[in-house]
Amino acid sequence: MYKDLLRIDEFNEFIKTNSAALIYFSTPGCNVCKVLKPKTLNFINENFPLIKLAYVDCEKSKELAAQNSIFTVPVIIIYFEGKEFVRKTRNFNFSDLYEEVNRAYSLLFSA
Repeated sequence: MYKDLLRIDEFNEFIKTNSAALIYFSTPGCNVCKVLKPKTLNFINENFPLIKLAYVDCEKSKELAAQNSIFTVPVIIIYFEGKEFVRKTRNFNFSDLYEEVNRAYSLLFSA
């Protein structure tokens, strides 16, 4: 499951309190997003279950989208220890995403 974020303070608190976090930026009218969102959530839950998930509706949270330089949707941003680690936009390859995230995830959670 994921958390809906509407305000900048909620966003900052979510990043701060979770060692690993994925934020999915989208809009309700985005057809690509409707297909990609469930695939992305399933991919993360299956491969990286300790990454916490959140969703930002860019139409409801324009300031939050602007603060994160979101100019198109969908965008996913993965944070480790409060730092942006990976940013993917529109169409991306899950095997490439796995390779990018796996090493940092393994180092963070292998203790």
